[in-house]
Amino acid sequence: MLAYLVIREGTKWTDVFRLTPGRTVTIGRGSTNEIVVKDERCSRNHAEVFLTSGEWTIRDLDSRNGTIVRGEAIHGDHSLSPGDVVRIAHCQMAFVHDLSKAFVDVEEEPPNPDGRETVSGAVYIGLSDSHVLDSFEPTHITHRRNQTKFLERKFDVDVASVPKVGQAATKLCRLAFELANQTDVIAVANLSLDGVFEGTNVDAGAMLVGPRNDDATPTHDILEVVASRTDGDARYHRVSEFLASMVLRDGEAVLARNIEGDSALSIRDSKGLFVASSVICAPIRQGKRVFGLLHMYGTSADKTLDADDLEFTLAVADNVALALKNLEAKQELTENLTQTRSEVRQLRQQLGVESELVGSSPQIMQVQKEVGRAAPSRATVLIRGESGVGKELVARAVHYSSPRKKGPFVCLNCAALSESLLESELFGHERGAFTGATERKVGKFEAADQGTLMLDEIGEMSPTIQSKFLRVLEGHPFERVGGSQQIKVDVRVIAATNRDLEKAVGEGSFRRDLYFRLHVVDINIPPLRRRPGDTLELASHFLERFNEETGRKLLGFTPVAMEIMERYRWPGNIRELKNVIERAVLLAQGDYIDTEDLTLTNLATASESGEMVLSARNIYEPASLADIERKHIESTLKSTDWNKSKTSDILGIERSTLDRKIKRYELKRPS
Repeated sequence: MLAYLVIREGTKWTDVFRLTPGRTVTIGRGSTNEIVVKDERCSRNHAEVFLTSGEWTIRDLDSRNGTIVRGEAIHGDHSLSPGDVVRIAHCQMAFVHDLSKAFVDVEEEPPNPDGRETVSGAVYIGLSDSHVLDSFEPTHITHRRNQTKFLERKFDVDVASVPKVGQAATKLCRLAFELANQTDVIAVANLSLDGVFEGTNVDAGAMLVGPRNDDATPTHDILEVVASRTDGDARYHRVSEFLASMVLRDGEAVLARNIEGDSALSIRDSKGLFVASSVICAPIRQGKRVFGLLHMYGTSADKTLDADDLEFTLAVADNVALALKNLEAKQELTENLTQTRSEVRQLRQQLGVESELVGSSPQIMQVQKEVGRAAPSRATVLIRGESGVGKELVARAVHYSSPRKKGPFVCLNCAALSESLLESELFGHERGAFTGATERKVGKFEAADQGTLMLDEIGEMSPTIQSKFLRVLEGHPFERVGGSQQIKVDVRVIAATNRDLEKAVGEGSFRRDLYFRLHVVDINIPPLRRRPGDTLELASHFLERFNEETGRKLLGFTPVAMEIMERYRWPGNIRELKNVIERAVLLAQGDYIDTEDLTLTNLATASESGEMVLSARNIYEPASLADIERKHIESTLKSTDWNKSKTSDILGIERSTLDRKIKRYELKRPS
């Protein structure tokens, strides 16, 4: 149902606003309204018009001076009927379904009750100035939903009323639209031939194309007939070498008529009879390079090709060149997109492998549970564990299990850089900030924006960097070294360390406030010797991986080799195991990795647990299990300076259990 608001100001009709179902039209003095009334008596948001339950309704928005409909002030919602006149301040609006009935006499606006002179204003539609009409005539509006009829095949041009140029332009418009939607070269060729046959007097022709990936101009011999067409049963006859060479060389379209007597241009069948009276050859070109031809000819003397046919064929050839160029670009884009998707898929698979936590022991299962709990949040994560236990893998697992998995994952080892270089790596630097700073450098914080930044060996960070680092963690902006621009990023930080941060805080080498800021989610990774059940599983994982990388086909480990790997203490943890397996895969002589292929060290473990290491000579000393347990608990307590929480974590027992054992064995802290 069509509905309109015809707007009148003073004695003149000034504009028409069409009401659309589903759209609320706002009226007011504010510039954000659809109908803007520039009058101080009009409220900023005065009224609104909308369709509800099949009726157009006007609602007064608690305006200061009210909304008048048919001479009466309304309150809240009021249904509009055709012919209703709405008055807001000095502006009057007639509501109609038929514009021809809009021009009725409207009552003059009464003077202000306080006797003040009416402030003149203006009505604006859609934030643009209205054109004030001295004499308003009914508007005729035509609505068109589907595509233009000029693009429809069934549309016939009235030859008597449209000149020949207009007919050709209509056909070319439709042809260009259809060519742009084709998906292969053959479809483009067939469609172009249909267009030429429709727009000219030709009755035979073909599209010939040479290589498009070669910069050289193709010759007559290598042109390939992509598609051909003839009217009737006659077959298409290929363009002569003379005509093709001339068009390919000069890049100009050629029309030749009365060619029966010209041996260079004439077209004959297998019996030597002339089959064409006139011929057109148009270049298919991109820039100055010609890579194809449209070869068309007429076989009837009654339909001689003329200059208009030449122009039309050349226009089709240029449209074909553009369609082929777009098709080639689309195919290249598709290929690049497919290749990019494949590379992304491979990279994600690689990252998934690198982020996979291998193992099925209760300890590693507990780590995976903690990762699952920590990943969805934005909280800072502190990962603890000895060197080589896989702290970075756990950090990757947290990142790729979090909502930030599509963002970057950036790692930085704080122990590998000096204080000045670490500051530059973290926050970046400007050109000329220091000697050697020849260009601007983006820091790790900026690189990890919308992603995750992992800082390994966080305990090695100097106090100065700790202070600046803490400010960024608290959400404050930072500046590049040598710069003044404030930079704010959205980064989740994962810190990792193999140091005792509590001890470092007590010694004053690590800031207490930074420790509490990092110590939000704490994930402890047990060393490999604490989860011996994972040793063989990890060894098999690395064996399969290095078999694939090196091309070896080792079948596994000998029983003796597996026993040695299970008994070994692995002071270097998973990193050491990985290197041992890699070396064994490279040097193993048989089908199975044996003891002589395993290069194990005599180094003691790097743990601070003070655990007892068995004698290398394996000398038996009679002792009860209680004695061994007492000695082990005592040595562990001593190494932790009687930190019972840490001791219970190392021993893998509850704090209450540790207290009971201390009491049972009468262990006392030395004075």
